Amino acid sequence: MRYLVVGGWLLATIIGSALASDAAAGADGQLRVATFCSDATPPLGSPTYPSGKPLETVETPLLAKGIVLDDGRQRIVLCVIDWCGLCGPAHSLVRQKLAAGAGTDVSQVTVHTVHQHTAPYVPIDASEPQGQAGKTAAAAPGPIVQQMAERLSAAVKESLGRLQPFNAIGFGQARVDRVASARRILAKDGTIRTRWSACKEPDLRAEPEGRIDPVIKTITLARDEKPLVRLHYYATHPQSFYGDARVCYDVPGFARERLEAKEQVFQVYFTGCAGDVVMGKYNDGTPQARSELSDRLYAGMEASVAATRLVPVDRIVWRTLPVVFPLKEEAKYDMAKDRAVVEAAGTPDQERTQAARRLALVEWLSRPLSLSLLRMGPVDLVHLPGESLIEYQLFAQKQKPDRFVVVAAYGDLATGYICTEQAFSQGGYEPGASHVAPRSEGIFKEAISKLLELN
Repeated sequence: MRYLVVGGWLLATIIGSALASDAAAGADGQLRVATFCSDATPPLGSPTYPSGKPLETVETPLLAKGIVLDDGRQRIVLCVIDWCGLCGPAHSLVRQKLAAGAGTDVSQVTVHTVHQHTAPYVPIDASEPQGQAGKTAAAAPGPIVQQMAERLSAAVKESLGRLQPFNAIGFGQARVDRVASARRILAKDGTIRTRWSACKEPDLRAEPEGRIDPVIKTITLARDEKPLVRLHYYATHPQSFYGDARVCYDVPGFARERLEAKEQVFQVYFTGCAGDVVMGKYNDGTPQARSELSDRLYAGMEASVAATRLVPVDRIVWRTLPVVFPLKEEAKYDMAKDRAVVEAAGTPDQERTQAARRLALVEWLSRPLSLSLLRMGPVDLVHLPGESLIEYQLFAQKQKPDRFVVVAAYGDLATGYICTEQAFSQGGYEPGASHVAPRSEGIFKEAISKLLELN
């Protein structure tokens, strides 16, 4: 691999592949699909996010769900987990275990999280899930992550015995009523106010929905007219109320599993570019609000399914594009200083841990992260890293207005938020929680454009 400067930006490319690696089925390859589901619930006593409280209650199990696609020449795995986030080595480990279970290359595996906050979060530097108050030294993924990944690998391997042919792809969409709303509210003085996922401030809840993607999109794989699996894509932070010592798959999980029980068709849910999109306008943090939000998202899923149109499909194309995001230029990312802190004999434990964490982050972000595209018939499935702002989803859709483009974000979350340059200039929560530079917008958009330039 080498790195090329394209349009003034640094893009990682594979030599000889014209900015991406393509793998396509032959015209006579039979398309097959298998579904898998694995328990991703952490054990009692594990730290919960974001409080760090030991887990006491499992309100619902957390699930890892996905599909394996096979055309006789390649095998592709799409997976999404009911966790808040997987960063760096933890994310890489899960991809590797899935690849091993499926008998495929890790480059043909994409892993995402739904991003519920009543679920584990594994920072790039931590050995285990933790909350913001968690104290974990820099380490490789520990037993909780390892065990979850092993269960998932076994589930994928078992699913290969259930691969079944499909010859049609369906696509439908519907507007979701009163669920998503913008988190970043521009005040009259030019500052940004934050409308959190659960919002009790009447003036913030009275603000308009703002810039969102109000549409849920559904992809169906079918044999003739029989649906085998449905994949749903919608962009909003998925949590209602959280911060206590429990885990729960929250609003998307309630809607997803309800529809699966009704249809008896396997359902998968991906969160889109929801870095600046929340339920705050319609959520006061009460159980009643959560129930109403779940009902509305479920109604959107049903409407999207009802609007689905099936067309023949006999070919799949998988494309990947590795991209390096530039690190945010801040004094705290000083590798020489942090190495000295870590190596000094008299450094206090907490200070050493913090320095080790920064070193781990800087080292990981010096590597390319992977974007991928799955093309089936008139449908493009785009898979992105990071906690991306809604701008990137809308941008991707505009690149191919003649195609049905769906976007899954929340892959490797090592970047933190991937903001726009405008967001950095305005300030607010998201830029402060980003690890990458404002010029990442241009790099990211050029990469998305290149990814979609598939003939």
